[in-house]
Amino acid sequence: MQENIITTEQAKNIQIDELLNKLSTTDKGISNLEASNRLQKYGPNEISEKKKNPFIKFLKNFWGPIPWMIEIAAILSAIIDHWDDFIIIIILLLLNAVVRFWEEHKADNAIELLKEKLALRARVLRDGEWQDIEARDLVPGDMLRLRLGDIVPADSKIICGDYLLTDESALTGESLPVEKHVEDISYSSSIIRQGEVDAIVVTTGMNTYFGKTTKMIEEAEKRSHFQKAVMKIGNFLIIVAVFLVILIFFVAMFRQESIAETLQFALVLIVAAIPVALPAVLSVTMAIGATSLAKKEAIVSRLVAIEEMAGMDVLCSDKTGTITKNELSVAELTHFDSYTDEDVLLLATLASREEDQDPIDNAIITKFKTLQSSEKLLKPYKVTAFKPFDPVAKRTEAKIEDNTGKIFNVSKGAPQVILSLLANDEAISTKINEIINTYAHKGYRTLGLAKTDSQGNWEYIGLIPLYDPPREDSKETIDTAKSMGVDVKMVTGDHIAIAKEVALQVDLETNMVPISSFIDKPDNEAQRIVETANGFAQVFPEHKFHIVDLLQNAGHIVGMTGDGVNDAPALKKADAGIAVANATDAAKSAADIVLTRPGLSVIIDSIKESRKIFQRMNNYSLYRIAETIRVLLFMTVSIIVFNFYPVTAIMIVLLALLNDAPIMTIAYDNVTYSNEPERWNMRMVLMVSTFLGIIGVGSSFGIFYIAQVILHLPKETIQSFIYLKLSVAGHLTLFVARTRGPFWSIKPSKILFFAVVITQTIATFITVYGFIVSPIGWILALFVWIYALVLFVLTDLLKVGLYKLIKRRKEKS
Repeated sequence: MQENIITTEQAKNIQIDELLNKLSTTDKGISNLEASNRLQKYGPNEISEKKKNPFIKFLKNFWGPIPWMIEIAAILSAIIDHWDDFIIIIILLLLNAVVRFWEEHKADNAIELLKEKLALRARVLRDGEWQDIEARDLVPGDMLRLRLGDIVPADSKIICGDYLLTDESALTGESLPVEKHVEDISYSSSIIRQGEVDAIVVTTGMNTYFGKTTKMIEEAEKRSHFQKAVMKIGNFLIIVAVFLVILIFFVAMFRQESIAETLQFALVLIVAAIPVALPAVLSVTMAIGATSLAKKEAIVSRLVAIEEMAGMDVLCSDKTGTITKNELSVAELTHFDSYTDEDVLLLATLASREEDQDPIDNAIITKFKTLQSSEKLLKPYKVTAFKPFDPVAKRTEAKIEDNTGKIFNVSKGAPQVILSLLANDEAISTKINEIINTYAHKGYRTLGLAKTDSQGNWEYIGLIPLYDPPREDSKETIDTAKSMGVDVKMVTGDHIAIAKEVALQVDLETNMVPISSFIDKPDNEAQRIVETANGFAQVFPEHKFHIVDLLQNAGHIVGMTGDGVNDAPALKKADAGIAVANATDAAKSAADIVLTRPGLSVIIDSIKESRKIFQRMNNYSLYRIAETIRVLLFMTVSIIVFNFYPVTAIMIVLLALLNDAPIMTIAYDNVTYSNEPERWNMRMVLMVSTFLGIIGVGSSFGIFYIAQVILHLPKETIQSFIYLKLSVAGHLTLFVARTRGPFWSIKPSKILFFAVVITQTIATFITVYGFIVSPIGWILALFVWIYALVLFVLTDLLKVGLYKLIKRRKEKS
């Protein structure tokens, strides 16, 4: 890739006219054709990430944190001259590595696609028109519009505008915002906290300040409540497995058996007992869930947030754009003194800027254009300066010059802020407050409008009521959320009367509290107020963080929606931060989930999907613990009490690896989501899994008794006989564990069902024809299948009874 025309450092010292000339940029921007040529010349505007070497990924799957035990077992097989075992173990390891590599590769590809959907966009001037393009398509010489909430997409020199306040903490570590003016460079990846300017791109991609001084570091993912619980299960199984295997090892030493052979057996037994597939099942399930949500227009930027949403019991939802349509329309205007409705619309339009695509500005401009003489009214005026809206000032201001040379200022914004501009506001303040309250009770939010007179004094022109109707699906969606155990709390900056009116329309309770009712209260009292409130009015973005903090301290798992740059801290703080449709880049970068479609229904879909994922992982955990108890306890008792190894080391390897392949497909299994927030109930998980495991141990000793005492089979045949039973019954245990009702109550997915059928068919052929084990023939194999199926049905009946007993005890307590 070639160097850019100039470097960022050189651009600092070049005057704007010279810079425009050097970059061949006109006041109409560069042409689309020229942009395409430059994109080919300089490459895309992106920081290159180090791609994972597929060969290294494959080796990690072959020699991972758990397979190394099997590899040591293979080495021991070679040492004791069990070359058949050595070759078979290596082949099985290769097959396992291929399967894991392919599943993780698919998961990685899904995540990459999601990242592409979250790509930044930029507003550029090309061919004399403002266009919205992907930030990666920016080239040196592009004219940019940078606004509040944007993430600066490339190193750019400011050429016009008042100022920018930028957060450069991602680059420098400096927490205080930096002020930028004309001639200054705004650096790529900094966040705009205030202001609006036009700037010209000087460097892109790896040539930016960020690209040159920062190395791409893998961001450490914080573990969710869900992941921690799953890892605890894994650690528990490992501890149990190691303890029992050590016991077996010492008994073998006491009996003076071969240490090498015992160690080989012990290692593969640990592998059979511990959750080898846990990391792969977790990552594949998360990736599939994220892909499913993307189809429903919710892009996941932090995968563990899907899990977190399963337990979310409080959702703090923005009113505007989430509960309501965010389709503002101007209602009946109020004008003061000698001004008319036409004057109010004209002056409000002058204090707006159409190219910014601000919803409020758009509503005013749209209403103004309905006037027959709109173009004629606007023609005499020229906007010479414009201050965009920012969350601190809460107003816009334009400097206007008419065709006679007369200059005046116009400002629109929060009514009380506009009122404060007047030298003597007492005369009109009561009247304004009365009108605002009247509008609020109708569900309208109000803007104030003022202009300066010939002496430069501000005068109130009128009030502009804006109506944002609730979304058609909001009421139904909120009812659905309530039925799922999620407490929806409305958050709005509007007047409390507006909040109550909207709450009534969407079937929310009307216990709306202003932020002042708890902001200065002690935490205990504030928590009580926040927990019992149905919503919060007159909220500034910085208050959202405090609301989330109070709810989390009260033991809730909290979701928070937001769209502005000042919402970012609250989105980060929340267990599930959700950037709504049309959110700023800063909000998107802080959020865990980014919505591309407005409305609450997308969030509810996310909750449903997350609870399905929880169910799949809960089912896997029940199966995995039960399987460990079933296999390990049976092995341990057989070896210690009966001095009999019921299966060989190679059979355990087959059991572990063949059973892992279909377990991956649990990520695709059919499940029903719970109507209550999901929390890990470890007592329930251990109780049910231990119950299933003990039944499995009993059934294994049953078939051991039949083989040895009744059928009088030779040792090698007994081992193959028991191996087939452990393999078949293991996957049947999965079908028992995946439902609380009868096994047929929820039909398994086709991919899971056929994966089990295929692997157990392979296991059956291996034992029938004696491939790497002693053959048992079709009659004994058929007997094993019938025995396993009968025990499967009985186990399922006992499981249903156990869940009913637990439910009755829970209801009594």
